[in-house]
Order: sequence, then C-alpha cells, then structure tokens
Amino acid sequence: MSKTYKSDFLNILNERGFIHQCSDFEGLDEKLASGLQSAYIGFDATAKSLHVGNLTGIMMLHWFQQTGHKPITLMGGGTSKIGDPSFKDEQRKLMDDETIEENIKHIQSTCFNQFLKYGKGKTDAMMVNNNDWLDNLKYLEFLRDYGRYFTINRMVSFESVKQRLDRESPLTLLEFNYMVMQGYDFLELNRRHGTILQMGGSDQWGNIINGVDLAHKADRKQLFALTAPLLTTPDGKKMGKTENGAVWLNADMLSPYDYYQYWRNIEDVMVGTLLKRFTTLPMEEIAKLESLQGQEINEAKKVLAYEATKICHGERAATDAQDTAQSVFEKGDLGGDLPTFEIDKSALENGIAVIDILVESGFCASKGEAKRLIKGGGARINDVSISDIDANISISDLNDNGQIKLSSGKKKHAIFKV
Repeated sequence: MSKTYKSDFLNILNERGFIHQCSDFEGLDEKLASGLQSAYIGFDATAKSLHVGNLTGIMMLHWFQQTGHKPITLMGGGTSKIGDPSFKDEQRKLMDDETIEENIKHIQSTCFNQFLKYGKGKTDAMMVNNNDWLDNLKYLEFLRDYGRYFTINRMVSFESVKQRLDRESPLTLLEFNYMVMQGYDFLELNRRHGTILQMGGSDQWGNIINGVDLAHKADRKQLFALTAPLLTTPDGKKMGKTENGAVWLNADMLSPYDYYQYWRNIEDVMVGTLLKRFTTLPMEEIAKLESLQGQEINEAKKVLAYEATKICHGERAATDAQDTAQSVFEKGDLGGDLPTFEIDKSALENGIAVIDILVESGFCASKGEAKRLIKGGGARINDVSISDIDANISISDLNDNGQIKLSSGKKKHAIFKV
C-alpha cells in the first residue's frame, strides 16, 4: 500500500515517482500541511538553455506551485563561476561574468514561463540570482563565520566527491567551495524569503544536506532536503542526451518538432514513468496508457510527445509538431514543421555531396559516420535510398515544391530548399 501524506504536494510527488530521499518526511509533511511555504531549486547558467535533464526539478517546482506554495528558481550566477563537481569526470571550464549573465537572460525568457507563473502574488514564482549575495562576500569573514561548520571529513564522504577521488581525477579547492556556496545559498534564502525546502536530483543530496546542516548550526533553523531519483535510459545513460547532443528546452536551440520526436521515440519501457514525471495528465488516464501493449504502446508515446511538448512550448507548437509527424510518418508528406535548410542555387547546380549534407544538417557527426549510414542503407533523398557514398544532390532532385527531403533512418527528416 502506497504511503499517504498530509500535504497534497508530497502525495502528488509520491504517486508520480518524484521522491528518492528526504531529510525528515514527517517534519516536512507537517510544515507543508500547515500553510504556504517556499521551496527552491538551483540552476547553473552554463548554457543559454536548460535541457531535459533539468525537467524533473522544474516539474517539482510546478507541482509545488499547483498545491498552493511559492516556488523559487535560483539562478547560479555566482556558483556558475566555480562549477559543481557532482558526478563530473573533469573540472568544469570557467566562464566570465558576461557569458553567465547572457545565459541567465536566455534561460529566464525561454525555459521557465511555460511551467511556472511568475508575479507578485503569494504563490507566484520568483527568480533570484545567488550572485547578488555571493559576489559581495568577504572571504576571511565568510571563512570565520561559516567555514567552521563544514568538515573535510564529511565533504569527502559524499558519493560525488568519492567518485572523483577514486578515479584520481583532480578536485580543486575551487570546486570544493561549490558545496560551501550551495549550503550558504539555502541559509541566505531562508533569511531573505523564509525558504524551508531545497529540492533537486539524487546526485545533489550532499550539497543540499550541507545547507540543512548549516542552517541548524548557524541559525538554529530546521530546513528540509528532498531529492528525486535520477532518470536513466534502459542502457544506463542519463536522460536528455542524444547522439546530436543535449535535448534543449529553448525552441531556438532545438525545434519543437525535434523536441516532440525525442519523446515520441523514447523506449517503450519508459513511457509510464515519463507520463507521470513530465505531463500533467490525471493518474487515471496515465494508468490506462501504461496498460497498452504491443503496437498500441505507440499511441501512448504520441500522447507523451504531445503533452510534454505542450507544457514546454505551448499548445500550438505541440499541435504543429504532431501534425507534421503524422504527415511524415503516416501520410508520407513532407510536413510543414520539419527542420528546414536553405541551399545556394549555384552550389546545387554543381552538385552537393550527400555525405556533406548529412553532416551539415546535423544528422551525422562526421563524414565517416555519414559513409556508414549510406553503406547501411539508412540515407534517403526524397524517400529513395542512397547506396553510393559519392552520391550528390542536384537541381534534378528538387520536387514540384522546389524542395528536397533528406532522411536519416526512419525518424530523422529535414527539408532543403533553394
């Protein structure tokens, strides 16, 4: 029998598979049931977009707001200068202030607004930047006031640090300070906004607990930590990575159609888990979709792709992506929302190597990979298989609409036009 909590938030997270560890389930449940609370998740600004790997945290904040509480998205303008060592094999490359600020602006405008409602209301989300307080810290004063609460013994016991040390991979003092900074963030947010809960993936447990311990020792406050299990594919890889790189949430970095196709092509065994995590469908409907077997599971995957795209990019984009996929895969048409590239007419008149165009389109990472794709029969021009690795496309390949359709396997398609 599944556990029942007093708070709606923990009940929803529990039934949707978001709960891995909590510093004090009973205490947190009582606090959440007593009235409006504030919780946060930190996001480092290492790129101009967040990606699917960040979605679990974003959805946790979404449900936090939906159950009557105030979510905070903490942008790591300060901690991004250092780099989180958690489960990294190498030291993160350092970024300058200008790059970090530019990344934060892009993330703020493109990645959160579909999932959270921002504003000045009691339960409206707010975005803060830890650079506002970290950048003004005086190092000696900070060490004196807070360094005494962190022990090296405890820090090296965390799994993320142990893995780096076991691999004999350098772990710098700069990265060690990341744990201290994240712990201090929690304390600062509690002092400024009354925040009582920090959430994140299970790989962040050590960093979050540091904040819980620091608040107890420095301010005699009880704060709480809650983590979700990391999602991995059946072959053990972290979700959100593909052969072509990260699955970005920003439409400028990954089209809504490609985002839709990512979810549409997910492994069958993951459909139920992902419907619970990354859609807002009622659990009764998800249970029906989970029960589908054989070819019928494709209908569940279509629902997953549509709902996941809708919550990230909006209903119009999800419908367009769905219609395009249906046109391409069920009707054989080109579809209006496929990735589109322009080709110079003079270059096309001279002929362009299919190998080059497979690389230019991003379908293949190298010419060697493109050659293997052609040899294996996976490359097609206007739905006709290409077997010659020296094949070109030319003016004669243009269809009646003045376009050329390029396909890689059964699931990747693009349009080229003059």
